[in-house]
Amino acid sequence: MIFMVKVEGTLEEMYELFGEARKTVRSAKRSVQSAKKVARRAKRPLNAWQKYVKANSKKFKYKSGAKKGQINLKAMSRAFKKRRGKK
Repeated sequence: MIFMVKVEGTLEEMYELFGEARKTVRSAKRSVQSAKKVARRAKRPLNAWQKYVKANSKKFKYKSGAKKGQINLKAMSRAFKKRRGKK
């Protein structure tokens, strides 16, 4: 949010006031950036389905029709479930 504030005073007083404000804003931005770096977590590993889709993305595609060339997730799901049952 942006708030409008009316400031009155001499030029020297304004420089003194806003000069300090700039330093405070800069230090706040730096602390936020460093907090973001700390907050980043390691990526979670892929689960079995994600690995399967990633590895087999070239195999299950529609061969004709409106979806030609797109991945057929229904067929991939069926094959994945069958594969999982055998193990």
